[in-house]
Amino acid sequence: MKIAVLPGDGIGQEIVAEAMKVLRALKLPMDFGEAPVGGVAYEKTGHPLPEGTLALAREADAILFGAVGDSRFDNIERSKRPEQAILGLRKALGLFANLRPAMVYPELADASALRPEVVAGLDILIVRELTGDIYFGEPKGIRMTDGEREGFDTMRYRESEVRRIAHTGFLAARKRGKRLCSVDKANVLDTSQLWREVVIEVAKEYPDVELSHMYVDNAAMQLVRNPKQFDVIVTGNLFGDILSDEASMLTGSIGMLPSASMDKNNKGLFEPIHGSAPDIAGKGVANPLATILSAAMMLRYSLNQDAAAERIEAAVRKVLASGLRTADIAAPGAKRVGTQEMGNAVVAALGA
Repeated sequence: MKIAVLPGDGIGQEIVAEAMKVLRALKLPMDFGEAPVGGVAYEKTGHPLPEGTLALAREADAILFGAVGDSRFDNIERSKRPEQAILGLRKALGLFANLRPAMVYPELADASALRPEVVAGLDILIVRELTGDIYFGEPKGIRMTDGEREGFDTMRYRESEVRRIAHTGFLAARKRGKRLCSVDKANVLDTSQLWREVVIEVAKEYPDVELSHMYVDNAAMQLVRNPKQFDVIVTGNLFGDILSDEASMLTGSIGMLPSASMDKNNKGLFEPIHGSAPDIAGKGVANPLATILSAAMMLRYSLNQDAAAERIEAAVRKVLASGLRTADIAAPGAKRVGTQEMGNAVVAALGA
């Protein structure tokens, strides 16, 4: 199993190292190849996604990704900024489906921004379309209009793009609670009107899955008001970006959430949903659990290693049940551990 390892910027190096430690402890036949990406790559090569890095990603069976982003590069041209690396990988590899679970571990219910009784037992999957919408629509830019600057972006979706992400959402719901909520803004946007029409058409192929629709502003409110009403949410790129980050705070910490970005053949890029956090980079305090859980998703979705994925997830639950906490999920008086200590604890729990 060939795995491309792209640690990236900030805490990326630290958290990916712990995920690698856990993967190696499984003693599976895995071949790891590492390459620079993001700001680190820009400093070395002048581009955030060098050809060598992209080639490694193309050849791999799966990609383990850390994080990219560094404020030092905020003033360079947009095409060279670290964040363009992840957008470039999604586009080049056809990674159109982003799977973001939001799950509350019983031990972390008190860490949520909401009351424990509101989030206890929460288990949501957000399926976000990744390669269309306003992030990639053309034309876009900044121009002079009537003597002043005007910024413009284009929200676009082709029917085929909506259809394939709808299938992904329905298939995911079929394996879970058989409920799919499609989120759009069909009362205002033509793009969303098409989205809703296509999702309704696809639903005819999944009579066992209950389909509902919700406007994005209401969905944002309902995620805070009554999040357990959702099973699987399917939505576009822009709305999914916002809603999945909102859902992350229901779980207690953005440092707990993994994600998968998949192509049509189940090859994927797996990464924590948090950023590069340069303010804590090198301090050994970052939470590696989202990256470790991303590695578990990689084993399940791209490498057909369900048993190994379950071992990692069970080990994480054991570590949390034992009371170990990194700073971001630690309640007052809880025992705080660093990045490496948490990774070591998961490795130990694998053999327990």
